[in-house]
Amino acid sequence: MDIKTLHDADVIGISTAKSAFDTLATAFGQHIESWQHDVVDRLGHSEWTGTAAGHANTRISNLGTELQSAKQELGLVSRALQDAYDGFAAAQAHLISALDDAKTHKLTVADDGGITWDKDPNSPNFAGNDAENQAKQIQARITAALNEADHADQTINTRLGHLATNASNGTGLDSATAKADTDAANALEQVPAAGTDPNSVKAWWNGLTDEQQHRMILNHPDQLGNMDGIPAVDRDQANRINLARGKQDIQRQLDGLGPAPATTIGSGRFIRPNPAYTDWQQKHDDLTDKMNGINAIEGRLNHPVDDKHPPTFLMGFDTNGHGHAIVAVNNPDTADNVSTYVPGTGARLGSIGSDINRSDVMVASANDASKGKSTTSSITWVGYDAPQNIIPEAADDTYAKNAEDKLVSFENGLHATHNGKIGNNTILAHSYGTTTVGYTMRDHGLPVDNAVLIASPGAGVENAKDLRIDPNHVYAAQSQADAIGWAAATDPGGMGDNIWDNVKSDWGFGDGDHHLMYGRQTTAPEFGANVMPVDPDAGHSDYWNDGSPTLAAMGQVIAGKQ
Repeated sequence: MDIKTLHDADVIGISTAKSAFDTLATAFGQHIESWQHDVVDRLGHSEWTGTAAGHANTRISNLGTELQSAKQELGLVSRALQDAYDGFAAAQAHLISALDDAKTHKLTVADDGGITWDKDPNSPNFAGNDAENQAKQIQARITAALNEADHADQTINTRLGHLATNASNGTGLDSATAKADTDAANALEQVPAAGTDPNSVKAWWNGLTDEQQHRMILNHPDQLGNMDGIPAVDRDQANRINLARGKQDIQRQLDGLGPAPATTIGSGRFIRPNPAYTDWQQKHDDLTDKMNGINAIEGRLNHPVDDKHPPTFLMGFDTNGHGHAIVAVNNPDTADNVSTYVPGTGARLGSIGSDINRSDVMVASANDASKGKSTTSSITWVGYDAPQNIIPEAADDTYAKNAEDKLVSFENGLHATHNGKIGNNTILAHSYGTTTVGYTMRDHGLPVDNAVLIASPGAGVENAKDLRIDPNHVYAAQSQADAIGWAAATDPGGMGDNIWDNVKSDWGFGDGDHHLMYGRQTTAPEFGANVMPVDPDAGHSDYWNDGSPTLAAMGQVIAGKQ
């Protein structure tokens, strides 16, 4: 598709053709009704019997079925023509808008898409000092419009070609074929059910024109925003809608709480805490926490792009429970290296800001490791319900088990939507997040090249090989100053019931075999991981600090340099 072809395209002609085809289809339907009334019904009430009558009635019945199937197929042609008109009209409108803006900014667009402008400040046609930037933006819009038209052309051509083949070889007269074609057309207008395989979701999405995709995003952002198999750019558009709506809803709930009740009730020696205040405070704190997370996401999405703040994509969002968000620094569908970061205890919507900061510095570290020769996307995945406190929640592996299917689907979705094969794919986790990742890899496997376990209380396995990837690509880090080493196992082979019973000064390896809460300590030699360098004084959350040797090592792994 080129500029002139799209600009001059007679899209109204498609609409006219569609109307003419509707007239034809309507007439065909009327003929079927006449056939039913004048032939089928009369024969059905006649006294004609015998072998010939039986054969005739059977053939007539079959013919009626064929006519109904043909009517269905004709209806599908009309729907395809309508989608073609919508798709081409939208692409043409986007192109014309870009060309009009080019004229407004005194830019000249050539037939091949090249843009030139008058650079003489003294000329009446001077395009201004911002001309180059404007030209880049308009050129990108022109390219997007042409791609949109190409996509619509290919999609509609496939649909019409299939229906034309059915008409020419007679398969369109088969009721099963007509039903399958109708179901396929209806499926294009329906969002796949939650839990649908990401590859199937991507195939469905690719079958829509750009205009249909746009309508889907506007009409179903809550479903598409969190659906694995939808490209990152499209999920981002849907989730920005979800974010705005979520913010409005949280603010409405905050306003609805009203002023705080009195903290106590009663008087004198009968004074006591006010249950109404306790309830108000819990709701207020929860809503405020979510609003803080929403504001942090908004701030990062809207931050000007610079060396420390690459483009950001919101790939998941909701306010259910403690809230969830999935934020990608750089586009994971186009990056050479893709890393998913799974935080641990305390991860929720309200804490997302600090986790996004970690993704920022991991991208920077990977860029340093590759010396700018590859691109990296780091995704903060708060797509599960993480424990919110150490005791008792972090001592319960239910949170990790409940996250397994979600994490598998998300990682499969990254492969489904990536432009070609991901060059180097890493799963990286911290604290309880390593347990979540370890359980998932142990029970299902993950399509990753590397696993990085930072400050782990145990990954649910005895050895790196049990994570179902090459153990040479399993990495672990833990500082001697990190209190996670005191998370001793409750009963790894006959130990006491209390998790603190067996804590020793040598990191709490209570059974003498380097076991922590959820399996063998990941930096122990017996585990078999590559042990990453650490600052010996690093605390539990210090591995991402400036100058951290662990952060540098993370960058090496993410960039595929280890």
